[in-house]
Amino acid sequence: MVTWRAAVLLCLGAASMPLWPWPWTGLAVVLAAVALLCALDLRAAAALKQVTLTREGQRAVRLGDEAVVTLKIHNSGVRTLRADLRDDWVPSAGAGQTTHRLEIAPGATGVVETRLRPTRRGDRPAVRVTLRSHGPLRLTFRQLGARPATPGWTLRVLPRFESRRFLAEKVSRLRVLDGSTAVRGRGRGTEFDALREYVGGDDVRSIDWRASARRSDVLVRTWRPERDRRVLCVLDTGRTSAVRVDRTSAPAPRPAWLPALPPPTGPVPAHGEPRLDAAIDAALLLAALAGRAGDRVDLLAVDTAVRASVAGAGREALLPRLVDAVAPLQPALVETDFELVVGEIMRRERKRALVVLFTTLEPGPIGEGLLPVLPRLASRHKVLVASVHDPALTALTSRMPEDAEQAYAAVAAHQAFAERDRVRDALVRHGVEVVDAPLAEFASRVSDAYLTLKAAGRL
Repeated sequence: MVTWRAAVLLCLGAASMPLWPWPWTGLAVVLAAVALLCALDLRAAAALKQVTLTREGQRAVRLGDEAVVTLKIHNSGVRTLRADLRDDWVPSAGAGQTTHRLEIAPGATGVVETRLRPTRRGDRPAVRVTLRSHGPLRLTFRQLGARPATPGWTLRVLPRFESRRFLAEKVSRLRVLDGSTAVRGRGRGTEFDALREYVGGDDVRSIDWRASARRSDVLVRTWRPERDRRVLCVLDTGRTSAVRVDRTSAPAPRPAWLPALPPPTGPVPAHGEPRLDAAIDAALLLAALAGRAGDRVDLLAVDTAVRASVAGAGREALLPRLVDAVAPLQPALVETDFELVVGEIMRRERKRALVVLFTTLEPGPIGEGLLPVLPRLASRHKVLVASVHDPALTALTSRMPEDAEQAYAAVAAHQAFAERDRVRDALVRHGVEVVDAPLAEFASRVSDAYLTLKAAGRL
């Protein structure tokens, strides 16, 4: 292929035609000279079949962080490789500089770094590497035919997990729960912990008389919250999970005795984030907290088919497995099959478990899909429905309309609230716990509901 430099040489030769006694002969000489230079330049260009491309670098990165992927270009030919390289990625990979000019000696290897700052969660693949080998004069280049194959590479973008800043507070509450239960003695949701010597103020009903007789001392039983309970997080990946919600509302005021929270990490999405991302964030916080409490956590993502499934594991391996499983999940524009959801839950969880269903409180999906099959699920398991709502609805109902359009919007928002209240009441009548909170408080409120149920022994 010919570059623009050859055309410039041809134009300069044509501009000198009036100086020639025979213009047509001069034009033929100029054309021949430019063609000869291009042929020699093309022959001197390195052959692309002798170029090998390989990649190294990060395979995974958290959303909002930066990853570096290295592309190595090895020239195994006998000519110097003078090349222009373009390393293309999908737009959501957030690639920085993608074009580079290289000069690699025979037998040497060039290195090109691409810095990626993804803007979306999921798998972000490399698209294509375009390599043009130029001659010394850069009049021609080789690109088609023996172009080297693009090395495959996929960067997995993990969830931001912004709610991890709540984890220290929730673990502190869990430790308080453990300590207070042991002091108060046996209650709902507790199990035997250990024997210790009697001290003044202990409840005499906690004395273990048989153990005291064997030890010739007065021993009392201590209790702790029951462990090894089952928690199943169910992510609804249907069409309602694609709705974007904003963080326009501020978090609820915190009591003075609680420690201050660290600020949110990473950039805040300009147009909000999907409900699915909010559900994933809350599920990760709940899984981390339940793992610290000694409970077993499973995860299920489903719409019209099972999209992800993670069985409970040890505390050390649980969270990485969950993060890797939910990273590629994307909302599907289909109606969720709650019959399938309930069937999968009943098949996987034989024993009683806390089922946390992350979905929406819209009357269509819940009234027509979940409520008909809910009695079968609630008869065996404790069900918690967690839904995040858009603060924009609250804003529509809290301001005075200035024209007819705003009045209609306010009426529609009030109607949406009324329908959501009817759905919540229907769920409560079936013994279901409901968490309905804005995005800024959603993950924290779900974990608080888990701690409340655990303290009451209702898991």
